[in-house]
Amino acid sequence: MPGWFMGFILLWSVFLITIIFIGGFFMFRKFLKRLPKEDGKSILDWQDYYIEKTLHLWTEDKKVLLNELVEPVPELFRDIAKQKIAGKIGELALKEKARTLDEDLIIRGYIIATPKRDHKFLIKKLNEKQIDIKPYQELLS
Repeated sequence: MPGWFMGFILLWSVFLITIIFIGGFFMFRKFLKRLPKEDGKSILDWQDYYIEKTLHLWTEDKKVLLNELVEPVPELFRDIAKQKIAGKIGELALKEKARTLDEDLIIRGYIIATPKRDHKFLIKKLNEKQIDIKPYQELLS
């Protein structure tokens, strides 16, 4: 066999193994989130519970705000990000016994649910929406 063909096979093998490892990593993370904790519910079970319990609090304008806030997230992951953020907002709403969702509650849940590495994109989006981030500096640090 020619040398270029062997090189192609080697590169193709490395590419496939890399893709399989990346896919396995994300599948394993999802698996870990589905494992029940000490209380018998997994992270995703609790997230679904909070969303279900606070679904009646979500008005159309609050859903639009959440959709605008998650625009920086790549489209492939946007639905998952919305669920995670909505779950955290629901958790805060239940803890605070909120009767309605206000902008402050949504922004706090958004900040808490967002990984620290993505806070620069979060701050940029809040600035675009002309939302003052000074009250949330403690959550951002």
